[in-house]
Amino acid sequence: MATPGEWVAGMRPRTLPAALAPVLVGCGVAQHEDSFRAVPALLALIVAVAFQVGVNFHNDYSDGVKGTDDARVGPVRLVGQGLAPAAAVRSAAILSFAVGALAGLALTAVSGLWWLIPVGIASVAAGWFYTGGPRPYGYTGLGEVFVFVFFGLVAVVGTAAAQTGGVTVLAVVASVPVGLWACDILIANNLRDIPTDRAVGKNTLAVRLGDRRTRILFVVVLVSGFVTVLAMTTYSPWVLLAMAATVPALRPLRAVISGATGRDLVPALSGTGLVLLVGGLGLAVGLAVS
Repeated sequence: MATPGEWVAGMRPRTLPAALAPVLVGCGVAQHEDSFRAVPALLALIVAVAFQVGVNFHNDYSDGVKGTDDARVGPVRLVGQGLAPAAAVRSAAILSFAVGALAGLALTAVSGLWWLIPVGIASVAAGWFYTGGPRPYGYTGLGEVFVFVFFGLVAVVGTAAAQTGGVTVLAVVASVPVGLWACDILIANNLRDIPTDRAVGKNTLAVRLGDRRTRILFVVVLVSGFVTVLAMTTYSPWVLLAMAATVPALRPLRAVISGATGRDLVPALSGTGLVLLVGGLGLAVGLAVS
């Protein structure tokens, strides 16, 4: 049976910036509009973290029972490594989604935005069918699209709207660098896993593009996030605080450009998560103080 430490590792904490950053940016947008509200912000954070953990557990379960995790490198795989029963990991995923759903219902009640309910249902479905179901979209190269939509657009705009009372152009624009950097976490992960994914027929975007073009894509997406931040100076020069993320960006860039493979790409994954966290925090503070 898995130890508590292995269960925590199974949550894949290095991916949690993908949950935290969009909530921070959404709160920055709300403060920019003089509409920050602590309770909706906290509920949005619970939703984001719970859904992220749910996705991670469900991916562990689905890949484990399909046998696609048997030869992976990187984080702990509870099912693939035989550390926990598949049913227990599936239950952990369901529990995490349930916590997020309850927080989402509370967020809907507090904000009065009832359209958040179908958005929440779509978010759970996107997390569940990434690697689950008869035709998981993560196995067909669509993972990055859904990450951009749900960890960028939906998370930032939803967090901001729950506080401001509606969707704003600023929230949509601010979601772009967040979505791009969140995508790059997945790109780094799938770049590392190209050999093992190809062997088991998991046709991620990285498998479809191949090693060289995936590395180019990683760089383009990473840089595009910073370009978007520069474009946002029309709202406030303070958003340039997000450019502090260029410092943690150097390590994953070096790893990807140098041709690192396997375990040598693990720092690229954690480094890109740090880019998202630092960049998201900088953008949030920049919007808030302006």
